[in-house]
Amino acid sequence: MKIKMIGYILLIIILLAAFLLYSVLKVRFAPSVSVPKPDSNRASDINRLYEHVEYLSVSVGSRSVFEYEKIEAAKHYIVSTLEHMGYTPSFQPFEYHQKTYSNIIVTLKGDTMSDETVIIGAHYDTVYGTPGADDNASAVAVLLELCRALKDISPARTVKFIFFTLEEPPAFRSESMGSYVYAKRAKERGEKIQAMICLEMVGYYNDRKGGQGFPLPFMSVMYPSTPNFIAIVGNVKSRSLTKKVEASIRKSSSIPVETLSTVSSVPGVDFSDHRSFWKMGYEAVMITDTAFYRNPNYHSKRDTIDTLDFSTMSSLLAGLVHAVGDLVKVPKNDSM
Repeated sequence: MKIKMIGYILLIIILLAAFLLYSVLKVRFAPSVSVPKPDSNRASDINRLYEHVEYLSVSVGSRSVFEYEKIEAAKHYIVSTLEHMGYTPSFQPFEYHQKTYSNIIVTLKGDTMSDETVIIGAHYDTVYGTPGADDNASAVAVLLELCRALKDISPARTVKFIFFTLEEPPAFRSESMGSYVYAKRAKERGEKIQAMICLEMVGYYNDRKGGQGFPLPFMSVMYPSTPNFIAIVGNVKSRSLTKKVEASIRKSSSIPVETLSTVSSVPGVDFSDHRSFWKMGYEAVMITDTAFYRNPNYHSKRDTIDTLDFSTMSSLLAGLVHAVGDLVKVPKNDSM
């Protein structure tokens, strides 16, 4: 009886692994979308999003741990952009393989609940040899414009915008990730992080029915097969945060939203900086276009700016402005 049960379990594992492989390969070999460059007469935030991604993915290009000067160039661009907005960003330096890397932090101190923190983060490094337009210049661009949009708010809670370094391999899922360094030190000093939002690949969308992949078979029945939505992913502990962020984005943006609150064993749900905060016991969610479950250019030289939908990114930005405002409890009459 035990042998039979073990056999059934092994069969289920093999079938699930086969489905996952099929799902990922189906996306990988699908044709990539090509999106026209935004018209210069379009909304200014669309053009600014494009300019950020263009600089990071074209002017700088691959910015991996093996290209220190490129990571530094990306860092300089982010800092100079923030300074032009009127911010004075701070740095959280740490050592990795005899070199110093830095998380870049912008802090807006809260008023009545300043000891409580809401964090919105995105990583600015790439896999070696990839332009990293979607992964993760798209998220950096949105985070920069989020900083601009929320510059003059009066939050009750303290809000921190953090540009993390070293998310990608070989630091991936290790204690050398910039996000892990931050989360661990935050836990040690007793920082009261109420919510963390991780922006991870937010620029790839299309209307091709059947173009969306999934890690598990039953999910194709529960979720749309057309990859035109943004996903909000949390662990079980972060279920309430997932729903709060979903509600805020839905009421202030036209972008379709799907959510998932589940365990880390589901492949892909903890593949970014939010995992570092989960490890420290904080509530955190990832906002993503679902990466390799949708984008055939994932971690390749084809991850270029012409595949990104900046109009949809702008819609997501509008939703995030209100989501962050709701989390940090910005007064409703405050301009946002």
